[in-house]
Amino acid sequence: MKKLLTILFVSALILTSCEGPQGLPGAPGPQGTPGTDGQIEVAPSFEIELDFVASNNFEFFEPYGFTTYASDVTLVYMLWEVNNNQDVWRLLPQTVEFSEGTLVYNFDFTQTNVRFFLDGTVDFNSLDVSWTRNQVFRVVVIPAFNAGKQDFSDLNTVMEAYNITEFEKR
Repeated sequence: MKKLLTILFVSALILTSCEGPQGLPGAPGPQGTPGTDGQIEVAPSFEIELDFVASNNFEFFEPYGFTTYASDVTLVYMLWEVNNNQDVWRLLPQTVEFSEGTLVYNFDFTQTNVRFFLDGTVDFNSLDVSWTRNQVFRVVVIPAFNAGKQDFSDLNTVMEAYNITEFEKR
């Protein structure tokens, strides 16, 4: 019985002794990256229409034309179809299956340019021009501190998140 009373007394003492005046404030944390307070960051972006043909080796390089940082991430969306007068955009890469093989629309990027290219097992020369000509892409460069923090598969969501109201046409 004495042990039970001792345990209850010590428990009550611990629980009631946890309150008291607030302690001294801690040291300030490290200073963050300077920015513009209250401003919504606009991600650099553009739209481009291009052809994938044998003479360009079924690839196309486009310089950004604006400053990017080594840590930035480039996203590329392809105009996949128009449905009820609404553009349908898909995040690359995109794969199409044919009986002769696969076609992959893909891209890669550096700090200075983005490369659009066809990949896959199908003979690119045998493709109908609807798969290789007048292909429209939208490019968005995302600051690295935001990479992985949201779903980038929906272009409209990305446009809203980064205050993109229009794409420069190239």
